[in-house]
Amino acid sequence: MASCCLRAWSLWLLCSCAASPPNFVLLFADDLGFGDLGCYGHPSSLTPNLDRLAAAGLRLTDFYCTSPVCSPSRASLLTGRYQTRSGIYPGVLYPGSVGGLPLNETTIAEVLKPLGYATAAVGKWHLGLGANGTFLPTKQGFDHFLGIPYSHDMGPCQNLTCFPPDVKCFGVCDVGTVTVPLMYGEVIKQQPVNFPELESAYSDFAVDFITASAKNKQPFFLYYPSHHTHYPQYAGAGAAGRSLRGPFGDSLLEFDNTVGNLMTTLKKTGVINNTLVFFTADNGPELMRMSRGGNSGALKCGKGTTYEGGMREPAIAYWPGRIQPGVTHELASTLDILPTIASLAGATLPKVMLDGVDMTEILVKRGKSKREAMMFYPVDPSEKYGLFALRLGKYKAHFYTRGSSHSSTVPDQDCSVLTALKFHDPPLIFDVEADPSENYPLSLEERPDLQDVLKRIKAVKTQFEASMVFGESQISKGSDPNLRPCCNPECSPKPSCCHC
Repeated sequence: MASCCLRAWSLWLLCSCAASPPNFVLLFADDLGFGDLGCYGHPSSLTPNLDRLAAAGLRLTDFYCTSPVCSPSRASLLTGRYQTRSGIYPGVLYPGSVGGLPLNETTIAEVLKPLGYATAAVGKWHLGLGANGTFLPTKQGFDHFLGIPYSHDMGPCQNLTCFPPDVKCFGVCDVGTVTVPLMYGEVIKQQPVNFPELESAYSDFAVDFITASAKNKQPFFLYYPSHHTHYPQYAGAGAAGRSLRGPFGDSLLEFDNTVGNLMTTLKKTGVINNTLVFFTADNGPELMRMSRGGNSGALKCGKGTTYEGGMREPAIAYWPGRIQPGVTHELASTLDILPTIASLAGATLPKVMLDGVDMTEILVKRGKSKREAMMFYPVDPSEKYGLFALRLGKYKAHFYTRGSSHSSTVPDQDCSVLTALKFHDPPLIFDVEADPSENYPLSLEERPDLQDVLKRIKAVKTQFEASMVFGESQISKGSDPNLRPCCNPECSPKPSCCHC
């Protein structure tokens, strides 16, 4: 009987999609912790729009990114493949980086383009710029792009205004390089970027894209990787000083306001019932910034580490009439977004080794996950060390642990940059359902049943690592100062003359 119902549901879904292909809005926050949203337990965060999405949609409690830093996490999200395959490691890409997401990798946008989808990216790209814009979104399947090609702290910010009327940015960011540019398509529109007005520009761009696509009756994919709440935080007049959490809370509120604008637009254009809205984040909070760095909630450590706080993220799926409100504890990942979107759209999957699985069963049927395990690579993965950790079911095994500068300042010394790489044999094993804080490693002597668990974990690890072919490291290709974007490329002296 259950199988008949499932077949009937699948048939109905396919017929519905054939008549009117679904739209997709993918929201991706930056350096946001598991405990930062009101709907995930923060007592003073002001995130009413995301909270409403969570209340009316499906909230995922066991959702993971693939890296505790930005570029590799974004590569995995858009390709459905671990960053080690595409070569987005070690660390992140910079303004003058020679490499970027290889053009032979297939993004979600490229999966949808053959089906006639309109595609747009707005916000933080951080997957490479390259010579003549080689790696920009417009070369990776996106029709439109408005945003910054890398992280917004990758330029001097000490003299820039982050909050109105003239509150300067907290910190200095990266000195000695060009100021951060805002690009429209492949052209620099503004340099340096005007932070207090940036989110308004993004919101207007995204609203216009949805409105135009709906008017043209064209299915669309909107990818909105926000800069919020990455350091340095910023916000415009609509959010500055309006939260209870200071600059961090204001930037989070501004992001939430844009989410509200997008939801209003989906309703006004009449496409909300045919649109999957999915929200998550790229990695955990940068705890070294203290109150300006976000919150991991009950999870251990944060950005830069392979503990839960570094890679377990809030996630919300919303689709009226298709996704029933509730909570799921099924295992899922950013890797699973590409195959899920492909399945719902009726698109052909890339003919490469994918690490993602289709989440449709979780989202629309509240069923079981097809994901058996989650792998944890450090910021600097290598074939020599392999996986740092692996989660199988409710158990997580740490083969290596290490702190990070991104997570220093918290009392837990395991998070500190001073805590060096340590090999564990046997691995540290935690029940992350009972102990999500990873405080209490389980004893193999007291729990002989864990020997079977460890045996299965090691078997999954061996099988996975045998399938892993490391792509050529794009970050190790180095940097060329001539590749740093300048709106006035013939000017002198650089970088100070790059101003428009």
